[in-house]
Amino acid sequence: MAKIGIFFGTDTGKTRKIAKLIHQHFDGEAAEPVNINRATIDDLLAYEVLILGTPTLGEGQLPGLEAECQSESWAEFADTLAQADLSGKTVALFGLGDQEAYPDNFVSAMGELYDIVADAGATVIGEWPRDGYVFTASAALEEDVFVGLALDQDNQSDLSAERVESWVKQLKTAIN
Repeated sequence: MAKIGIFFGTDTGKTRKIAKLIHQHFDGEAAEPVNINRATIDDLLAYEVLILGTPTLGEGQLPGLEAECQSESWAEFADTLAQADLSGKTVALFGLGDQEAYPDNFVSAMGELYDIVADAGATVIGEWPRDGYVFTASAALEEDVFVGLALDQDNQSDLSAERVESWVKQLKTAIN
């Protein structure tokens, strides 16, 4: 079994697309990406390394029924994840947002996911520079860097493939 699990929440399919792209760059080292609404906490705990992805909806929300998604997602899984013991686990995060339409909450849901996994004892890797983005606020910033890979598929989709490739190289160095 692969030591890396990739789990994502999505509403439009954009986050799933990025999860698949990340998976391709791991050349067989990672399991196929799984939508979080099809996963259990035991599925996540089976891996040494977790890559978790989320879009940011509305005013910085995780995807889920409350955010008017069509199915359950991170919002419904958050309490279960928060109660898990993630000590000894390495977690990398990626988040999607729209820095033009939602400049006050750009990839903020990734920050919420970060708080959950960090509080549960995980070692979080994969920070990403804020250079190249134009927004006013984000809950995903820690000391002026993003807590994970920030992507804007609405306004900068042409940069996503290069950003993913660079980020995965960074993760591989940290994991191995």
